[in-house]
Amino acid sequence: MWREENNALKKTFVFKDFSEAFAFMTRVALLAEKYDHHPQWTNVWNKVEIVLQTHSAGNVVTEKDRKLAEEIDKLL
Repeated sequence: MWREENNALKKTFVFKDFSEAFAFMTRVALLAEKYDHHPQWTNVWNKVEIVLQTHSAGNVVTEKDRKLAEEIDKLL
């Protein structure tokens, strides 16, 4: 579940291994390009943490972030 904190949407995804995590990141990257909205993220082995906020709106959560979060969840 996405959580909203510090003016950002955040979620941690856990996969079987690094390859699955990296494949997910690749799918998210393609989706982010489509929406022209790019996440901040970290990856350590099988975990990917994604942070979404709209920088052009003053680093707050906007509908653009909520829509991308919804679309990211559909990739699972």
